[in-house]
Amino acid sequence: MSKTYSMDELNQCSAQVFVDVLGGIFEHSPWVAEAVVAQRPFVSSAALHQAMAEAVRTAAESAQLKLIRAHPELAGKAAVRGELTAESSREQSGAGLTQCSAEEFAQLQRLNAEYNEKFGFPFIIAVRNHDRQSIIRNFTQRLAASRADEMRECIEQIIRIGEFRLADLISS
Repeated sequence: MSKTYSMDELNQCSAQVFVDVLGGIFEHSPWVAEAVVAQRPFVSSAALHQAMAEAVRTAAESAQLKLIRAHPELAGKAAVRGELTAESSREQSGAGLTQCSAEEFAQLQRLNAEYNEKFGFPFIIAVRNHDRQSIIRNFTQRLAASRADEMRECIEQIIRIGEFRLADLISS
C-alpha cells in the first residue's frame, strides 16, 4: 500500500505536490487534479472527489475520450505484458481477472475486440465489488448501448474508480 495523505496535507501542500499526489486518481490524467487545485481548501475527501468528478463531467468530449482511452482493457494485452498502473493491476487482480480460466480469458478478449470495434474506446467498469462473471455480464449487456450512452457510462464508471482510489489515498 502506498502512502496516505490527510486532507490537511493535501490542502496545504504546493500545487505541484497536489497534482503529483492526485495525478493518478484518474488514469494517466493529471489534468483532473490540475483543474481543481485552485479550489482548495476542500472540507473532505468527498468534496475533493465531487470537484474532480465535475471537472471530468464538464470537460470537452475530446478530453473525456482521451481519459477513457487512457484506461487499459480488462484482462487485455497490457495486463498480459505487465504494463498496468499499480492501481489498475490491484483492481483487476482484486476482481479475479488475473485468475481467468482459458475460456473466460478468450471471452474477455472477444468482448474487448467487439466493444472497441463498436465504440472506439475500451470498456470501463469500476471492478471493485465485481467478480469475473458479473464483469462479463455487464460487458455483454453494455454492448447493446448507443455510443453516446456508453461514453457517459464510461465517464461515470471512471468517476467511481476515482472515488475508490481517492478513498485509498486519503487517511481519515
